[in-house]
Amino acid sequence: MGPIRLKSHAKSLGEGLTVRQLLPAAAMRAVGPFVFFDHIGPADFAPGQGMDVRPHPHIGLATVTYLFEGAIAHRDSLGTLRDILPGEVNWMVAGRGIVHSERTPPAQRAAGHRLHGIQTWMALPLADEEAEPAFVHVGADELPLIEAHGVQLRVVAGEAFGRRSPVPVRSATLYVAAEMPFGSSIEVPPDHAERAIYVASGALSVDGEPVDTGEMLVLPARPVRLRALEKTQALLIGGEPLDLGPENTPETPRHMRWNFVNSRQARIDEAVQAWSRQDPQAFAPVPGESEFIPYP
Repeated sequence: MGPIRLKSHAKSLGEGLTVRQLLPAAAMRAVGPFVFFDHIGPADFAPGQGMDVRPHPHIGLATVTYLFEGAIAHRDSLGTLRDILPGEVNWMVAGRGIVHSERTPPAQRAAGHRLHGIQTWMALPLADEEAEPAFVHVGADELPLIEAHGVQLRVVAGEAFGRRSPVPVRSATLYVAAEMPFGSSIEVPPDHAERAIYVASGALSVDGEPVDTGEMLVLPARPVRLRALEKTQALLIGGEPLDLGPENTPETPRHMRWNFVNSRQARIDEAVQAWSRQDPQAFAPVPGESEFIPYP
């Protein structure tokens, strides 16, 4: 059996913004704690246009936003208002419940701009599913940067290549952004139980196996060599599967419905009902916002 290869599925969000969706997929529901993977853009917005994702809720997960180009203004029900720029990280823990919006900041909307980035969800361990919601912003200069053989590796979250990101992950995590000039190569050690490589732009090979833009390849449990077939932006993701039992398999699978992730379907049902009736005890409103996305 050959390696598992996931091809992205394009989805339009309107206003010229398209996302490529990779996880979850029929062939691979998760890679380590990563249960959702969206590639945003690249999208070019004319002056006056931009991204407008109205307030919406989450439970049982942490979101990780990382940009190559552009900017996003994040607002949440904790009162956070923070722009994210390329190379930075927004880490939002939903836990028992959080609401947030994502919009183009006013300056970029007025001038017109290009948006390109990655948004992922990481399921929380059972012990943290009902944790207090939290938000952390990490600057680009705080993330470890490794340069080897012309390749730049930025440790976005978790641990890789002997370096650790300050992003406060809740489980063993691999998340690295790689910038690879044409012809460059790097060996990736098998330091995590599950690993995958996604090509955001360009093309590379994994031990000679080509991977094109918009494709994700699940990596085998051995060292592999990545080689850039052209100038390439790629993401390494993975980590330890959550809540392993005595047979070294996940004891409690995660369920996903809309924006909710949890080990219990009944908990997701409860969240759907609370959002549908706009219960402020379960989901506090976002200061400065009056809109919201209804449950579909």
